[in-house]
Amino acid sequence: RIEFDANVNRLPWRFRTETPIVNVRPGELVSLVYEVENTANRPLTGQAIASYGPANAAPYFKKLECFCFTKQAFAPHEKRQMPVVFVVDPKLPRDVTAMTLSYTFFEVEGNNR
Repeated sequence: RIEFDANVNRLPWRFRTETPIVNVRPGELVSLVYEVENTANRPLTGQAIASYGPANAAPYFKKLECFCFTKQAFAPHEKRQMPVVFVVDPKLPRDVTAMTLSYTFFEVEGNNR
């Protein structure tokens, strides 16, 4: 079981996952979508930072595609759906039965549109 969390740090953005909880089998390819909207009247650039719970599960969470890999520039009031594709390594310790992937978007300097 994996729970997904979405947060912003002082950004006027709406950020949420369309699927807050999924049940996965280690080795299974999983894809889900987050939705982000810049609610400001100006362009903004953000970078998402991931954190994991429990911390010892982090090395077993393998992201293949993620919006967190790069800065995300948004025009005023732009809304976008962004995918995350991952696999949980089959070597995940058996005592880890639930994980949380939490993203927090921070404003960064970038190529604002």
